[in-house]
Amino acid sequence: QVQLVESGGGSVPSGGSLKLSCATSGITHGTMCMAWFRQSEAREHAVVARISSDGLKAYADSVKGRFTISRDSAENTLYLQMNDLQPEDTAMYYCAARLCPGTICVCSWNTGYYNYRGQGTQVTVSS
Repeated sequence: QVQLVESGGGSVPSGGSLKLSCATSGITHGTMCMAWFRQSEAREHAVVARISSDGLKAYADSVKGRFTISRDSAENTLYLQMNDLQPEDTAMYYCAARLCPGTICVCSWNTGYYNYRGQGTQVTVSS
């Protein structure tokens, strides 16, 4: 059974930093595209960063230059380094994965594309 468990959320002042982690388990075959998306009361859920199975990264315009996605394959962990956080970044952040049977797994900006998702970790940024 595939499981994704996020950690690292919290409350920070504007301009602060946080690093989110997503521990994955139960993946025994195939390759993955992984992503972080967020959801708040003010906005619909949206992918903010993604990384394909071959390491290609992409970011939403709203976080480009401030957020960095990375993955440690040896530790089966996905990360999101978030710098210069702003109040509009306040949201529940989710780790998501798309498991593909082949050797290449492309990504999508569509949150519905991902067939696994964690429970989320709250990020709150005060002004």
